[in-house]
Amino acid sequence: MKKLSAAVIGVGAMGKNHVRVYSELDGVKLAAVCDIDEDAAKKVSGIHKCPYYTDVGRMLAEEDLDIASVVVPTNAHTEVALACIKSGVNVLVEKPIADSLENARHIISAAKKHEVRLSVGHVERFNPAVVELKRRLDGGELGRVFKISTQRVGPFPARVRDVGVVIDLATHDLDVMRYLTGSDVVRLYAETEKHINTSHEDLLNAILKFENNIVGTLEVNWLTPQKIRALSIVGERGMFVVKYLTQELFFYENVDTKLRTYDYSDIMMGIAGGDVRAIRVRKIEPLKAEIASFVGCVGENATPLVSGGDALKALELAHRLIESSTKNKVMTL
Repeated sequence: MKKLSAAVIGVGAMGKNHVRVYSELDGVKLAAVCDIDEDAAKKVSGIHKCPYYTDVGRMLAEEDLDIASVVVPTNAHTEVALACIKSGVNVLVEKPIADSLENARHIISAAKKHEVRLSVGHVERFNPAVVELKRRLDGGELGRVFKISTQRVGPFPARVRDVGVVIDLATHDLDVMRYLTGSDVVRLYAETEKHINTSHEDLLNAILKFENNIVGTLEVNWLTPQKIRALSIVGERGMFVVKYLTQELFFYENVDTKLRTYDYSDIMMGIAGGDVRAIRVRKIEPLKAEIASFVGCVGENATPLVSGGDALKALELAHRLIESSTKNKVMTL
């Protein structure tokens, strides 16, 4: 079988990881890299023995590509993604999908028009702990779900920011929360703080109400000395906890659920704690799983796990959180 041909556009910190993964995967060939910084592009191409370009248009004209990873700054996503799409190249765009909702819709519309596959790098969906949690939730192991909470905090990163924590970080959690609950948000409220490290928001605390009555809470900031990435989901049979960084999944049992049937009033009186169980998860690199999944979708004419529509939803919610905080009001969607 002929290998698919892939290029990476933007070879900064994240782009280099895309390059590395393509060079390691079976079924795909790293055909080219592109960056406006010629020294950066030349260095990466030298390591991976592939052509380099500084102009996307020229690369698209000279290379026969099946796939392109778009790993440029967010404000350049639209221009680069559209150039690839119009050339018939399937596109994996790093998150967020675009710098505005209008541009995100433009990318999605173009991909549909030109019949190419579009996916967006909401990489947490490919964390093996999240994959296993989704499998267990879909199997009904938690029973009725009441609440989902996420925590994504840490020190301020040493890189330039053109957005705040809501667009940069909370979009990860908004996507995962929709994915795990299988439901859309109908109401939300947010509080933010800004002008601490950046001119944008450095802190977000938010509460969400989902269509299926699950309550969600988010805590996101660039102010915490320790980096924490965690998710918990509470239901009638107990609680699952995900630790993203270590790819661990735990289950905290509600022991009373084994003994009798109860309703919500029983929960309010307290549920006795049961066993705590670490669930075995086979650890893998989420980015590698993400790119391998997209390569497989292109090769098999399948639908990507993360669609452009999913990415648009996450970006819409992020903008509504910012709006809620700015207007100091609950937003109904």
